[in-house]
Amino acid sequence: MRLARILDANSQMTYAAEQSDGRLLKIEGDVTSGESRITDEEVTPAHWLPPLDPTAILCIGLNYQKHVEEGRASIPEHPVLFMKNPAAATGHGEPIKLPDVCSEEVDYEAELAVVIGKPAYNVSKEDALGHVLGYTCANDVSARIWQSKLGGSQWCRGKGFDTFAPLGPVLVTPDEVPNPNALAISSVLNGETVQSSNTKDMIFDVPTLISFLSEDTTLLPGTVILTGTPEGVGWARDPKVVLKPGDTIVIEIEGLGRLENPVIA
Repeated sequence: MRLARILDANSQMTYAAEQSDGRLLKIEGDVTSGESRITDEEVTPAHWLPPLDPTAILCIGLNYQKHVEEGRASIPEHPVLFMKNPAAATGHGEPIKLPDVCSEEVDYEAELAVVIGKPAYNVSKEDALGHVLGYTCANDVSARIWQSKLGGSQWCRGKGFDTFAPLGPVLVTPDEVPNPNALAISSVLNGETVQSSNTKDMIFDVPTLISFLSEDTTLLPGTVILTGTPEGVGWARDPKVVLKPGDTIVIEIEGLGRLENPVIA
């Protein structure tokens, strides 16, 4: 299933199933418990919401070797964890808002997002994917100076401003994603491809991340795991590339869809 969460023309939140022809059919019932059904009623989004309301957003840094190299960092021995404020989540088509405090430093990061569907605690790598509700596209929007200098030696502030976690447009269930570590991933800024890689190049694959994050820590349903970004980020370029009002940034992942967001002041 390809699950969407939208606001309709009456500003009512609605779950819908995306069809192969792009139509959205309304879902009735509780989509999280499995007690739901797809109706024949077609719905039109006035706004796209994140496919779910995150209970937590856990993020992995430095998880693609070429991205580590472009940042002149060392290959990590263990996954590098930081967190975003769940309120930073926003949907497909919604604007990324450049804060007044960091308007000249905001970067894009294409990422595969993994959503936990049932509580995960001390999960083995072999059982990890059994706890996944689905996968979606994500953009780990980042204020680089806040990340490196102004955030008190941690990344949460520079990564957690409002709208800095676009997710969507849909959540794709695991039956449609046999291997989350075999997906082409890219970002396109104003029509130009700026990142192009594959999730097979992760240093720590998805089962490893779920197992690591669940060590003596319960991952609740609705937890979103951002799995890192490949090379090509704007801050590593010469000259640096930052998001500006009027830009459009697209994150595309094979089989999951196309997450597009305009940028505004």
